[in-house]
Amino acid sequence: EAQLVESGGGLVQTGGSLTLSCVASGFRFDDYAIGWFRQAPGKEREAVSGISANGLNTHYADSVKGRFTISRINDENRIFLQMNSLKPEDSGVYYCAVRYSRSWQIPRPVDEWGQGTQVTVSS
Repeated sequence: EAQLVESGGGLVQTGGSLTLSCVASGFRFDDYAIGWFRQAPGKEREAVSGISANGLNTHYADSVKGRFTISRINDENRIFLQMNSLKPEDSGVYYCAVRYSRSWQIPRPVDEWGQGTQVTVSS
């Protein structure tokens, strides 16, 4: 059974940094693209960033470009989201997600979701 477990969320002041981590199990991690979504209260879940199976291609929402960095360590079945210069609008629950495709940009639904980790950026 596939499982994604996020960690690293918390409370941080505007301008601060956090690093989220997601560890995966139950599937061939290095075969698939994986990434992050977030959802703020009263808003739809939105894609934040994704990384291809081989780690060579990364994608970011316009709102986080230049501030967030996604990476993966296939030997550890783990991905990271380094978040810098955080803003209050970055607050929300961040979800790790995998697509059973080598490319994050393939237009298919997410196949597996984590439970989420809360990020709160105070103003």
